[in-house]
Amino acid sequence: MSIYVSSSTRPEHAAPPELFYGGVAAKKYATNTRVLEIQTEMANRAIELLALPEDACPKYLLDIGCGSGISGNCLSEAGNVWVGVDISRDMLDIANESMVEDPTSANGSDLLHADMGNGLPFRLGSFDGAISISAVQWLCNADRKSHEPLKRLQKFFGTLYKCLRKGARAVFQFYPETPEQTELITNMAMKAGFGGGLVIDYPHSRKIRKYYLVLFAGMPNIPKSEIPKGREDPVSQHVKNENSRNASSSSGKKRKNLKEFIIKKKERDRKLGKEVRPPSKYTARSRGPKF
Repeated sequence: MSIYVSSSTRPEHAAPPELFYGGVAAKKYATNTRVLEIQTEMANRAIELLALPEDACPKYLLDIGCGSGISGNCLSEAGNVWVGVDISRDMLDIANESMVEDPTSANGSDLLHADMGNGLPFRLGSFDGAISISAVQWLCNADRKSHEPLKRLQKFFGTLYKCLRKGARAVFQFYPETPEQTELITNMAMKAGFGGGLVIDYPHSRKIRKYYLVLFAGMPNIPKSEIPKGREDPVSQHVKNENSRNASSSSGKKRKNLKEFIIKKKERDRKLGKEVRPPSKYTARSRGPKF
């Protein structure tokens, strides 16, 4: 079944995820060059924010809303073993096909068909970390009469917290519809016991802005200094660099003008018969703080 969505419609308002990403739509999603590029970029950024220890031992990670396995491939390329969870059987079939075709890239990874809103069925402390790309915002939408977003978020984050080892990170890239939705997702994660906060890449660009919720399991009081910083907008960074150069240039001109002024003043005072020290290389240099 294919779902047509206009450019102004959010996917989660069009149909439940298992229908939206079903049949032909799942295949189109998995083969769209632009989607592959964006999803790969976000998955690699999520892995970067996981900040996994650099050692020879592969990490056992959870990919929530793994879809067709794009983010899972990134995890494999980074030398990790992963378990992917998704509600769409069609997307999982595509992921499974790619793993069968290239078993070496799968590296012992596995797939599970499940609704994350019903909780994650894994043992305590199973995973060294978790990532999720473009999935968690779906829990804020009630696709059935029995769905209560608050309870589904509570169930999801509660079971995720349990299946992560203490100190592990979970990174969620998501597309919030409103600031209130961002606050809801973050608050439900904190109530489950997580620490952490929101990382926003390119915050001043509506086109390329990305939201990442970086969570620490078993560490509720995380200093802000330990939460990763978001990437800056390319334009904003360019402006900042220009301002810095201009400020430096302006400061240099001021020092040069000040030195010329002091030298001229010394010459005037000397002509008036006053005793003045001759100019030196230290003239007009800024002095350090007095102690």
